[in-house]
Amino acid sequence: MPEQNTISNAVIKRLPRYYRHLGELMEQGVERISSGELSKHMNVTASQIRQDLNHFGGFGQQGYGYNVAFLRQEIGKILGLDKQYKVIIIGAGNLGRALANYTNFEKTGFMIAGIFDSNPELKGTKIRGIGVQSMKDLPDFLLKQKVDIAAITVPRDAAREVADELVKSGISAIWNFAHTDLQVPDHVIVESVHLSESLMRISYNLRVKEESTGQKKNRK
Repeated sequence: MPEQNTISNAVIKRLPRYYRHLGELMEQGVERISSGELSKHMNVTASQIRQDLNHFGGFGQQGYGYNVAFLRQEIGKILGLDKQYKVIIIGAGNLGRALANYTNFEKTGFMIAGIFDSNPELKGTKIRGIGVQSMKDLPDFLLKQKVDIAAITVPRDAAREVADELVKSGISAIWNFAHTDLQVPDHVIVESVHLSESLMRISYNLRVKEESTGQKKNRK
């Protein structure tokens, strides 16, 4: 496998899409597929698909295409999905609860190991059978358990303090849902999900579409 820094972020971002679409093809009973056929499912050119997969060895056979199950398995290995990761959720509000209730995490090897919140009224309440713990208990929990990923779903004002605490406790990766950019040491991986930015991109594309078709809408 090539060194990580030789693979562009665009290729890495497409890998989970390959994995998801191949899973859907397996559910449909598809055993093999060409790059051309896969391109129709993913709205990515066949040439781009071949280029992406050639970074990791290709996996296809001339005249045959790709074995769907094998390709999905190999992409899963590239993504590290052949391992299990312990995840904790910081913040037991609506978003934190939604993440804890998302059962597909377990199917891809992400196990919810704990949920934490600063609200004392939430302590002891259960989400999918997992008891919410106090933030005061977090350092001791991380000391006793090997946690790989922490999902931050707290308000922006608290996120940086939480991130600092996680870094001090040796967390390796942070999944940041707070509406702020986190400053952490280089050895800590951060993946930020800014929901409002996704809506802004939708808004932009709607504006462009309206202008191109002359169908501007009045908004109050």
